This record gives sequence, C-alpha cells and structure tokens, in this order.
Amino acid sequence: MAYYQRTFPPPPDSSLSETTSRRRTRGTELFFSLLLFIAFSFYFSSTLSGTDLRFLPAKRPHARNLISNVMKDDFQEVTRLSRHVSSVQDSAKYQSVSVLLPDWEVLVLLSPETSLDSVEGFYCLFWNSQTSPARFSGVLPFTERTAFKCAMPNGARRPPLWQPILTKYPVKENPAKERELLRMKKLAYESISTEDDVVLFVKGVNARSRSRSPQPQDFMCVFGDAVKTPVTSCTQEVFRCSHPELTAFTSGTDQPIKMSLQIMHQVQNRTLPSVAYYRPRQSHAQEPKSEICVCTMVYNVAKFVKEWVIYHTKIGVEKFILYDNGSEDDLQNVVNELNGDGYNVTTLLWIWPKTQEAGFSHNAIHAKHSCKWMLYIDVDEFVYSPSWHDSGPSKHLLKALIPQLHSIGQVSIRCLDFGPSGQKSHPIEGVTQGYNCQRWDVSQQRHKSMVLLEAIDDSLDNVVHHFRLKNTFQWRELSMSSALVNHYKYQAWSEFKTKFRRRVSAYVADWRDATNPNSKDRTPGLGFEPIKPQGWEFEFCNFTDDRLKLLTQRWFGQLTPNGGYKMAWQR
Repeated sequence: MAYYQRTFPPPPDSSLSETTSRRRTRGTELFFSLLLFIAFSFYFSSTLSGTDLRFLPAKRPHARNLISNVMKDDFQEVTRLSRHVSSVQDSAKYQSVSVLLPDWEVLVLLSPETSLDSVEGFYCLFWNSQTSPARFSGVLPFTERTAFKCAMPNGARRPPLWQPILTKYPVKENPAKERELLRMKKLAYESISTEDDVVLFVKGVNARSRSRSPQPQDFMCVFGDAVKTPVTSCTQEVFRCSHPELTAFTSGTDQPIKMSLQIMHQVQNRTLPSVAYYRPRQSHAQEPKSEICVCTMVYNVAKFVKEWVIYHTKIGVEKFILYDNGSEDDLQNVVNELNGDGYNVTTLLWIWPKTQEAGFSHNAIHAKHSCKWMLYIDVDEFVYSPSWHDSGPSKHLLKALIPQLHSIGQVSIRCLDFGPSGQKSHPIEGVTQGYNCQRWDVSQQRHKSMVLLEAIDDSLDNVVHHFRLKNTFQWRELSMSSALVNHYKYQAWSEFKTKFRRRVSAYVADWRDATNPNSKDRTPGLGFEPIKPQGWEFEFCNFTDDRLKLLTQRWFGQLTPNGGYKMAWQR
C-alpha cells in the first residue's frame, strides 16, 4: 500500500497529513520487519546450537534506541551466539582414535592423557553429520585409555570411511575429513613388556595359525616417531622385539609411547596403523605365586560365571583371570560379589575382536609373576575326575592330576560334549544340573590344557587351549579315566544362538561365514544363520551322563522340600 500511494502526488491541502501517514506506514513496516528479523535470529541461533536452549543467553542486551539500533544489536547477538556455540562444540570434542570393528561397530579410544568426569552422554559425530550414541565400554587396563563403542549409521558407510569425532553433544555439523578410519583387520593393537623385551600384538600380518610366517628380519618395532629395534620372533599375532633406549625419548617415559610394526623389504618400508603404546616393564612386588590359576576369554557370561568359579575353587583353582571381550551384561557386578565372598576373580578389558590366541599369549606373560600353572578353559567347561566320587571337595584335587615330573610342562584333558538335554531356556540351577545328555563322537573330541607358564616357548605360539613348549619340557595327555572336561557346548537355543555374534578365535570362521561347513568347529546340521533347527532340545544326545550332576549335588546342593536341590550358586 505504501509503494502504491507513493505513485500519486498528494492533494495540496493534505500534505501534512500525508507526510504523517507515510511516516506511520514506514514505522509499521519497520516494526514488523524487525519482529520478523528477531524471530529469524532466534531460530537461526537455536539452529546453530543444535536447538539446545541451554546455549541461549539468559538475558538479551538492551537497546537504547530500538528503531536505530535493534538491527545492529541483533546482528551482533547472532554473531556472538554462533561463536559461542562453536566454542562450546570445540571444547566438547575429545582427542581420540577410532577403529572399525565387525558389524559396522566403531571403537573409539581416547588419548591416554584424557580424563573424564563422566562417561554418560557421549556421541559419535560422523563425516556426513550423522550421529549415534557412544556407549562406554570400559578402560583399557594396560594403557588406561577410555573406550567407547558406537554404531556407524548407514549413511556414513560409503568409502572412504573417516574417523568420527567423539563429542558431548549431538551437534549437527560436518566435521573435517582428516583421518581415515583404522581397520581391525590390519592393526597393531596391544603390547606388553617383559624384563628382557617387548611383545607387540599385530593383526593382519600372519594370515593363518600354522602357515609359514615371515621371518623376524622382515620387521622392525617402531617407538614414537623414529626409534626402532629389531624383531626377534614373529608367530601368529605376536611380535617380540628389543626394548628401546630410553635416553632416545627426550620427553621421558612417564607417558605411554606410541608403538607400531614396520614391514621391511618392500618397495617402500611401511609402518602399520597402531593404537598400541609402549610402557617399560614395571617391577612387581614379590608375592607368593598361586599354584593353579584359570584364564578364559568371556563375553556376556554373568549368568554362568558364579557356578564355574565356585566349583573350580573347590577343586583347587586359586585365581581366575577373565579377559573380557566387551561384555554388556552384569558381569562386573557378579565378579564384585564373588570377590566379596572371598573368591579371587580379576577381569581385564580385552576389547579386540577375534584375538583369543593373542589374549592367551598376553596372559602367559602378564600372569607369569603371579601364577605357576594356568588352566585354559571356557566358562561352559568343568574339569572333573570320575575318582572324585569317593571323596569330598579339596583344594588338592586338581593339582593331583599333574604328573609329578619336573619335565612336564603341559597336561591335556579330553572333553565330553553335552547337548541341550531337553532344556528350552537356561536352567536356573546351573549347567551342571540342567545338561546331562552326552554326545559321543570320537572325531569331534577336543582337549583343554593346564600349562606351566615358565615352560611356554618364547614364541608364545598357541592353538586355542594349548601352547608350544620349550624343548626341555614335555606334554602329557591324561587318560579319560583320570580326568575329563564336561563341555556344556550345545545349550538351550536361547543361549546357543548368541554364538552367532562372533567367534573369538582369530583363525576360526565366524558362524555366519559360509566357509568350512565340515569343520569340527561347526555344529552338525546347523547352517550359517541363527535359525533354530526343529527338535533342537533333543539333539546331540546319545546317552545320559549324571556323574558330575550327582557329584555337584552332593558337594554344593541343599535338599528342598519338594525333593530337588538348591545349589550354592543360586542365592
């Protein structure tokens, strides 16, 4: 209307009123324009702050002259807000490195010097501005690095894959594509020091368990940016090399030193990506060694571990070391409860997927100062001797199975596999009570081993549950009349199907990989998907074997009014 009125000249006698009207019209236009601009500014600032009103000021600045200054002040306010939001976002980003795990899961490791007041409310911000919640996974025990995991959104899965940013707020911005995402398939991921050398764990160099490995001279260990020492042995994922000269590090060794593996004799020497750090060997206080310890790798075994610990403690195990492969259940609370009851159980976060052999090699070094013999069994396996029916529980039973010869460095025990035994869910009274139907197949029998740690070969070479020994030691296999391992392998389907998540062994195909269908590591008649076969509850059953069931009832059971037993681990 104002622009239309300006097209025609006003009558002579109405100039004053027209001027007044024009001023009012322009004032009205300016007033509504300012209102629209302020609304837009508020919306724009809210958008910049991820629509989080906490970033808005509690009190907006006053303008002395609204008509002349409000547009200027609001522009300054929008600019100030955008700078404020940017600074908040920058301060909420944490220095980290990220590794792609199977199933599009991303492992985010904070820098060793980073400390947090809380582990809640974190997000992974990906290169395409998508976010996903970052779940706290624990603290790596040997480098004290805080670990998170997050799922990679579908939209961020297009190569090249970039490392996400760990942030405290689910902000919407496109982070810089600075570093490509590391891959677990070829990575130096952990290290441990001994008095004489350093052990570096590297995935992706030796592709097979028993294939001809490259020679030590093909590699160098790299510390920091340039300090190198020769590799002295390399087997599986284990590379041993000399300690570096500490005087070469001008910053000292108070902080962990980045460590990796360099591959030599190629067109160009190549240093592998790494999240491993070197620390000099820490001196251990002299303490009596436990005679027999147990080591295993676990994932979500909270419902099983109490029965397993209570039973094996009664037959002579003094210490339990659980390499936790990223459990998300109530495992730590159960462990704390066991320790409160006087048991000795330690959990170590070993978050690396498909590294069971490397984990056991690490354990052989880590536990050498505190344990003499190490029994490598899983939490669904129970060592048992038929001769124990004539005696009560004793801490000497397990030790009595070891031949009293100084040359014996490893004792192996045959396994008996048990089927679902009619169970449709986990038996609350425990696996020793719920599964009693044995599958007999000599071709499928495996063994588990108890190893003298000082007898293990320096290569640390192992096929799951037994090690290569030094030349001066011998390996003895016990007869089935002397000892057995009851392996509750084929449990109720609700429990068994969780195996399809992932195999822990580096050299065994995952259940969903359509390879090696006739392998002993496969379940007969089961395909590559977690689809319950018809009649699963009654599979893998050749005859009833109640021997360990009756023994544990006598040792740990309390008779109930209905004629059953309440076991010690049920409380």
